[in-house]
Amino acid sequence: MNPIQYFKLQAKNLHRDFKTQFQDGECYDYTPRFFDVIQITLDFDPDEENLTLMYAQHLIAKMAGFRKWTDMLKASEVELQLAKLLFDNMHKINAEEWQWYLWQQENDNNIVFDAETRLEIFTMVFANAEGHQSDFADYRLGRNEKLSNENQIIKPQKRKKKTAVQISALPLVGAHRKKFIGTANSVFEYVLERVEPQHPELVRKLWNPEEYIDKLLLKPDMLPIDRDYALSLIDAYLVHHVIELAVETDTASEASL
Repeated sequence: MNPIQYFKLQAKNLHRDFKTQFQDGECYDYTPRFFDVIQITLDFDPDEENLTLMYAQHLIAKMAGFRKWTDMLKASEVELQLAKLLFDNMHKINAEEWQWYLWQQENDNNIVFDAETRLEIFTMVFANAEGHQSDFADYRLGRNEKLSNENQIIKPQKRKKKTAVQISALPLVGAHRKKFIGTANSVFEYVLERVEPQHPELVRKLWNPEEYIDKLLLKPDMLPIDRDYALSLIDAYLVHHVIELAVETDTASEASL
């Protein structure tokens, strides 16, 4: 089974779990076999009245390190190999933590790794090594357990009450900081591809996600602020910052001529 077929199967399984939905008072609950649907709804906040196969594909793609399903379909063979390893090892490191780890390594070594090198690093440091534990959820159920049979009794998941997470102090620390920087790095790459600057590698050298999060995105007078809302500001405003970096590199390149 090639990686695309594998991810299509995961999306179908997630959609099957979505279809176990039933009403429990004012909330929806589920009796899933493959994925922790309750945790997924808490983390991704989907429209639970419209949990389609297309949305399941979108979620699987994000778990595998892509922004969307169509990005996965366009990926190279090496990128898909890495995506499958990332998905299969999400208990060790999730997609956002991996992006943060990569940024740190590239920044420390003043280099941008190609796809083959990223695959080699992930295989050596995470896939083939024990002792890692992600700070984020593993959305798979019973990854090391075999299902007994089709007639097994499945108990409904108990829904946790969703409470808004507030950010009340700066600078961000711990898991919050990892979450924001990982998201910023992911959005940066997406925006860089869309903007298509003349000197993308120079823009990458100027990009500093920690400085962006600490000095440009969040201000003390914005506190307290809902964490999910604050994360959405990255998508909303980062494009302007990337354009500014691109202009800066263009100006510097022209001055050096």
